Amino acid sequence: MQTSTRLSPWIWILAFLNILLHLVFYQNLEYHRDELLYFSLGMHPAAGYASVPPLVGLLAWVMGSLFGYSVLAVKLLPALGSGVMVVLGAAIARELGGQKYAQLLAAVGMVIAPLMLRAFFLYQPVFLDILFWTLSYFWLIRFLNTNSPTYLYALGATLGVGLLNKYLIALLAFCLLLALLVTNRTVFKNRAFYGAMALVFLVFSPNLVWQYLHDFPVAQHMVALQDSQLVYVSRAGFLAEQLLFIFSVAPLVFMGLLFLFRHPTYRSVVLSTVLAVALLCLLRGKSYYTAGVYPTLIAAGAVGWERWLLRPVFRVLLPLLMTLTILPLLPMGLPIYPLEGLIAYFQQLDTKYGVDAGRRFEDGTLHQLPQDYADMLGWEELTQLVHTAYHQTANKAQVLIYCENYGQAGAIMVIGRKYGLPEPISFHESFLYWAPGRLPQDIQEFIYVNDEMGEDIPRLFAEVREVGRIQNPYAREHGTRVYLCRQPKTSIRAMFLAKIPRMTPF
Repeated sequence: MQTSTRLSPWIWILAFLNILLHLVFYQNLEYHRDELLYFSLGMHPAAGYASVPPLVGLLAWVMGSLFGYSVLAVKLLPALGSGVMVVLGAAIARELGGQKYAQLLAAVGMVIAPLMLRAFFLYQPVFLDILFWTLSYFWLIRFLNTNSPTYLYALGATLGVGLLNKYLIALLAFCLLLALLVTNRTVFKNRAFYGAMALVFLVFSPNLVWQYLHDFPVAQHMVALQDSQLVYVSRAGFLAEQLLFIFSVAPLVFMGLLFLFRHPTYRSVVLSTVLAVALLCLLRGKSYYTAGVYPTLIAAGAVGWERWLLRPVFRVLLPLLMTLTILPLLPMGLPIYPLEGLIAYFQQLDTKYGVDAGRRFEDGTLHQLPQDYADMLGWEELTQLVHTAYHQTANKAQVLIYCENYGQAGAIMVIGRKYGLPEPISFHESFLYWAPGRLPQDIQEFIYVNDEMGEDIPRLFAEVREVGRIQNPYAREHGTRVYLCRQPKTSIRAMFLAKIPRMTPF
C-alpha cells in the first residue's frame, strides 16, 4: 500500500484551530514568571545565560522587535508551535506508513494531548524542546526508511539547535546512541553518522564557548535545581504524572509502543523513548522532562490503530471518545476560565472528587491553583506599585530599582516598558550579568522589591516606607512588598561595588 505524500486539508485546518485554541484564552491570566525572564533575556541578546542556552532569548528578541511585549505577543510563538506540532505529528504518521486516517488521528492526538496544552501556551524552552525532540525523531525515521545520509545531517543539525534551546535534548542524543547500538549497529559504519555528530557540536559551539568563558554556570544551575526542586520529586509521583500527561491519548501512546516494537526497523525509536523515561525516573527528573517522547508515540499509535480498526464506526468513535475525555480536564492545561472560574474548578475537584492533581508546587506544598497559574498573577499589580514609588521620587537620575528575584525584575523590565520605568537591578539569574560594573552617580532614592524587609535596608537608609504589597492571595508573589528608601546613611555606590563580587546568579 503506497502512502499518500500530501497531507489532508483537514490536517492544516486542525493546525489552525490548535493555534486559535492556544491564543483565545490569553487574557484570562497575566504573563508567566518565566515568560518575563525570557523576554528580559531578549533585551540582552547573548550566546548564553545563567540557566538556559541562547535560543529562547534570541527568539524573544525577534518576537519583541516584531510584535512588542504584550501578553498576546508573548503567547504568539508557542501557539504557532502548537500548529507546527499538528502537522509534524501527521507527517511522522505518514513516514511510519500511515494513510489518511492515521495522519488525521495523529493530528487530533497532538491537539488533545494534555501535555501539549499548557506547554504550547507558555513562552518557555519547553515547547521548543518538545518540537526539537519530535523533529529529531522525524529525521531518524526518515533515515531508517531511506538510509539517506541527508537525514543524519538533518538530525545532527536539529540536535545542535535543540541544545541551543535546552540542554535536556542531550539525553535524547544519548538514548538514541544506546538504542542504535543495540538495534542498528550498521549506522556506526556510516561516515555521515560522524559528520552529523560533528555538526551537533559545531551548531552548539557558541554556547559551549560562552559556558567556558563564564565558568560553566550551567553546572551551578544544575546543583541549585537539584537542591531546590528535584529533591522533592518522587518516582511514584513522576510515573503517576506520566499517566496524567497522556490521559486522553493513552490509547495512542500504548499502541505506539506496541507498533514500534513489532517493527524491527523502528525498534531504535521505541527503545530510546523507554530509555529516556526510565533514566529521568531514576534520576528524579521533573515529570514534564519526558514530554518530548510522546508526540512520536502518539503518531505511531495512530498508525497502529488504523491497521487494527477497520470498521468506520470504530474509527469515528476512537477520536471522539478521546476528545470527550479531555474536555473535563481542559482547565488543568489551559486557563479557559478567568481567575474566579479556575479557583472554583479546582475547589470542586478537591471537595467533590478528592482530586488535588496539578496543585502541588515544585517544593511539594499544596495550593489552591497550579504553580503555573499562580505564577501568572500579580505582576501588573507589582509593576503599578513600583511605578507609584518611582513617580514619588524627586530626581529620576538618582533612583535605583532593586528586585530580589527574576520574576520581579522581569516584570519591571517587560511590563515596566509601558510605564517608562528604568531597568531594575537584580542579582538573581541572568540579571546578575547585566548589573552595571559601577553606578554613574550616588543613589539618593532606592526602590526595593522583596517579599520581606532585608536586614541591611534600615541600616542603609534613614527613611524606609512601604508603598504597597501584592494583595492577590492566589499569586505566588502574594505579599511581595515595594519600599521607597530615602536619605542614604552611606554611599550606595560603594555598597553596590562591594556587594557585586560576592553575588552568584542563583
